[in-house]
Amino acid sequence: MSTPADGQWWLATLGRNLVWARLRVREAGTAEVLDSDGNTLTYDSEDTARAALLDADFVAFDGLDADDALARGFDLHAVQPPQADSDEALRPLMFRKLDARA
Repeated sequence: MSTPADGQWWLATLGRNLVWARLRVREAGTAEVLDSDGNTLTYDSEDTARAALLDADFVAFDGLDADDALARGFDLHAVQPPQADSDEALRPLMFRKLDARA
């Protein structure tokens, strides 16, 4: 269940908003989640981090299909995980208001 070195993106919807989180697994087997507030939350394992994300109604972005996305209120092809050069630059991109086309 390992994730790529740059992390795995997770998302949740809150009304007409898309909320992102990034999961990274460290060499020691611990995991970190960058949340939508820009906080880095540390977990003892990848499984614990995934469970916390699932408990908060997040789903793995790479596991979504078009029907899953539509059920959450957006077009899968109109949404991509945020990109920035640093975690600090990612912070304002982690919470996105969905427009009528997304």
